[in-house]
Amino acid sequence: MRTTFDIRARAISSIVTLAMALFFLVLPCVVSARAAMNIQEVKSSSGVTAWLVEDYSVPIIAIRFAFEGGSTQDPKGKEGLANLITGLFDEGAGDLDSETYQSRLDDAGAEMSFTARRDSIYGSMRLLADQREEAFDLLRMAITAPRFDQAPIDRIRAQIVSGIVSGARDPEVAAQLKWASALYGDHPYARRDEGSEQSLATITADDLRAFHKAIFAREKLKISVVGAIDADTLKADLDKLFGSLPEKPTLTPIPDVQPKLGQEVRVEYDLPQTMIQLAYPGVERTAPDFFGAVLMNHILGGGTFTSRLFDEVREKRGLTYGISSSLVNYEHANALTIGTSTRADKAAEALALIRDVIRKMADNGPTQAELDAAKKYLVGAYAINNLDSSSAIASTLVELQLQDLGIDYMNRRAGLINAVTLEDTKAAAKKLLTVDPAILIVGPSLVAGSK
Repeated sequence: MRTTFDIRARAISSIVTLAMALFFLVLPCVVSARAAMNIQEVKSSSGVTAWLVEDYSVPIIAIRFAFEGGSTQDPKGKEGLANLITGLFDEGAGDLDSETYQSRLDDAGAEMSFTARRDSIYGSMRLLADQREEAFDLLRMAITAPRFDQAPIDRIRAQIVSGIVSGARDPEVAAQLKWASALYGDHPYARRDEGSEQSLATITADDLRAFHKAIFAREKLKISVVGAIDADTLKADLDKLFGSLPEKPTLTPIPDVQPKLGQEVRVEYDLPQTMIQLAYPGVERTAPDFFGAVLMNHILGGGTFTSRLFDEVREKRGLTYGISSSLVNYEHANALTIGTSTRADKAAEALALIRDVIRKMADNGPTQAELDAAKKYLVGAYAINNLDSSSAIASTLVELQLQDLGIDYMNRRAGLINAVTLEDTKAAAKKLLTVDPAILIVGPSLVAGSK
């Protein structure tokens, strides 16, 4: 579980105005997403680059950015540092203490958040266009001059520790930690993003300042902006927001890792349900066979209500309320994962059935009818799933930059999907699903893995 600390505007008039603007923003964004989106690359005088989508239908601006280097950059023994720092950017910056900073943010009617993930630190702000100067000045201070005062550090750390203590009583949390350790060994991906009570206790203000200095730099920064702002104005704002940051980050090299498959991880808990997860090899996001794997996975379990796994395990036999599969792409690891839960006395039957469905997909691949339906859905649903608001568009554009997919990716995506052949999906099924998976079983009845 990752912790994201959001600042929500409390000034009533600003909230009402912002909420109404957001409500009316949804429809224009969905409509515009159906057409070719005009994405501009904007470069400031200091070399800060952003992707911009101008939209004046409502007076809203959304900015999203990512610095490479997330929780994998936590020093050994100080796990949870990246997560802790994201809770402190609104707790005082520049010459403003926590209370003053948050009051100023409220007055500006802006929403700001920072989040730590495994490979990046994300930040975002959503604001009214006529409050841009004030809101962006506050964002600039958070990015370039966070205070890390001791009282906020202690308070936010205590909140995180409270969540860790509460999670220790949750068998699924304990199981996921054991699962990550089994898959990734001593790689940073095996560590808990929130850290532990012990590691958090060692983190000082100096540690936070050192982490900020190492990560918050311009070279590996990705930015997207959507809304009522033009390119020239944005160029100046990019320099104000990010121009004073160091040019290059100081990142600890992180090796690539292959999840350790062919093992069964058993966690016994006296629960009415048994949770089952399987992990198979994945595929690189930039690999030529990526979309073949995407379409195959959609047919297998990614399509939820239309997938083979859902049809066989849920619809025909009622063994679960839900089951799905996903392609997981991190910067240093990839996997295809499947997850479900079922009655403890039905766990062996469910696992055997899941393995049977996977085996048939590996042996025979999808049918042409399944492939055609999957293509139609994945092309048609993209705008609804990824481009239904200014914030969603900004988030999507940042991810495209992080994955180095190119500014024209949205125009190329449908063609890439439609170019996939039936043989491509069969090859993907054979490549990914014929490997003996890793299996996690959590519950009272320890099920023997069905081969």
